[in-house]
Formats: sequence, C-alpha cells, structure tokens
Amino acid sequence: MTGIYDFQADSLSGNPVDLAKYQGKVLLIVNTASQCGFTPQYKGLEELHKQFAARGFEVLGFPCNQFGQQEPGNASDISAFCERNYGVSFPMFSKIDVNGDNAHPLYKYLKQAAPGLLGTQGIKWNFTKFLIGKDGSVHERYAPTTKPEELASDIEKLLAV
Repeated sequence: MTGIYDFQADSLSGNPVDLAKYQGKVLLIVNTASQCGFTPQYKGLEELHKQFAARGFEVLGFPCNQFGQQEPGNASDISAFCERNYGVSFPMFSKIDVNGDNAHPLYKYLKQAAPGLLGTQGIKWNFTKFLIGKDGSVHERYAPTTKPEELASDIEKLLAV
C-alpha cells in the first residue's frame, strides 16, 4: 500500500467504497463518535465540507466506539443522529477500530504516515483528524482538540496546489 487511494472502506450503508474515488481531492479523514465531548465538531466539519466541497474537498467520517464506548449505535442510529443533529452531508463510513489488532488498514496507514505527538502512532481519542493532499499523501495530523474551523487555512493551501 502506497497511499490512501489503495484502500477500501464500507460506507455507512454497508457498500464497499474504493478511496480511489476521491483521487485529486483534498480530504479530511476523521474518526467520529455521537456521544463524545467533541461531538459538536460535526457542525464545524459540515461547515468545512460545505465551504470547500465545490473546490474539490471532502470530509470522510469514520465512526469509532473504542474511546469510552462513545459510539454505541448501529449504522442507522449513527446516520440518523448525524443528519438530525448536525445535517451531515459528507460521506460517513461503517464503524471501525482505529487502534489495536483490528484497526482498519486505512488507519494503520494514516498513523504510520503521520505519527502523533512524540512519534506515538495510536489514536488518542475521537475526532483525531488527518488532512490529505490531492496526491493522496498525508499532509498533517490534528489532535481532537483542534477545532475544524482552525483547519481552513491549511485546506485552502492544499486546494491551491
């Protein structure tokens, strides 16, 4: 595997999606949860998605239940929650693990390509964000505490390339 376009993930509805479908776009990949202190970031993620989508930007949400069991719902629960509370229109994928032996291969790649603070690879909590350039390379990893609106200038720079 050489880049994110080599991976596949299941959509929230269970259909396989080749990430190559997003080739040439700037992406923000985020592990999400419905019952997390950072859950209100869905609003900011949706705003980024709407602000930049026409210019080739997508947010990709990956629900995860590994942190405090904060994403206990099934796919239809997650979909209904995101739509009802935040009007999420960006692509959401099936619930995955981001750490451990069962971590999704995409997240194994992302963690290796952009280690966290002090070189740690593990995802620390929900709403860790990875910004991906148009060429599929990992540009930056952001902590859960980084608000989506703080990423706008970095997204602008990658869209301009």
